[in-house]
Amino acid sequence: MKGLSQMAEARPILDIVAPFLNEAQSASAFAALLDKLEAEVSQRFGMEVHKILVDDGSRDDGAERFSQALSGSWEIVRLSRNFGKEVAVLAGLDQSRGDMALVMDADLQHSMDISLKMIAELVENPDIDVVYAQNDRREASWRRSQLAKLFYSLINSSQRFDIPENAGDFRVMRGAVVRALTSLRDKRRFNKGLFAWAGFRQKAISYSPENRVTGKSKWSRLNLIAFSLEGFTSFSVIPLRIISLSGMLAALAGILYGAKVFFEVLFYGIAVPGYPSLMVAVVLLGGLNLTLLGLIGEYVWVTLSESKDRPVYIVRDVVRGVSDRPPGASGA
Repeated sequence: MKGLSQMAEARPILDIVAPFLNEAQSASAFAALLDKLEAEVSQRFGMEVHKILVDDGSRDDGAERFSQALSGSWEIVRLSRNFGKEVAVLAGLDQSRGDMALVMDADLQHSMDISLKMIAELVENPDIDVVYAQNDRREASWRRSQLAKLFYSLINSSQRFDIPENAGDFRVMRGAVVRALTSLRDKRRFNKGLFAWAGFRQKAISYSPENRVTGKSKWSRLNLIAFSLEGFTSFSVIPLRIISLSGMLAALAGILYGAKVFFEVLFYGIAVPGYPSLMVAVVLLGGLNLTLLGLIGEYVWVTLSESKDRPVYIVRDVVRGVSDRPPGASGA
């Protein structure tokens, strides 16, 4: 009996980290998916599963519904307000103590099949530290896909590491990777960059997100633009170099135009162009200066945010439970 007990205690643990925001309608369905995933993980890989959900300042009763629907070993970390998904992922990883951690969304767009495939890759290949899902973006428009390629081309230029295109938080990692990521306490977080910056041996698996069962995406076009700017200011100096190069080209154009005017007046007696040319020069140079000041302001704001001694997030409370109800059984 003692030997059996020691074997049970030695089973590796998989932590499932899932941030959520206003997902009350999908709580029961996601809890059921976690139950099925736990049963498959236990049967295929002999691993115990611990579920870590992070309530990122929801305004509905999602946390209560999850606490009623979850089975097995689980905890819900409720943040004091909405800090953003990037921070919520960190809050979940901070609670992880397992041998591996799977990060997935609670909106049911990350399927169980892909989750099991990633876990299998990590279990069967000891030389791999991270397996991440890479969105193949079959539904994306041509313009959006081209903008995405341009974004990754710019942000990866002059870097010692590459941020994989269309790779998000959906991934499984070994415990050593989780501890490395939680040691990075950036206030303005860009997880795509942090995952790549941390390094380790990583492997991509292509997938197509499932359709949302309820609700709508929290990411608007403005949010995506702001998120992209966050990535640039956190991991790239390319925008500053582009603006600097534009300023140099504008200055060179001004010198050449001034030389042209000088020779026209000197040799041909042509009158110096007046108001229109002056206004064009003022507007052009003024726009470049304001653009440069605004961009520098973004970098200064990131520096200021990082220099303040504030915590990355604040936890309101943590609700924990260990249910005797086996995974897959219906909740109350």
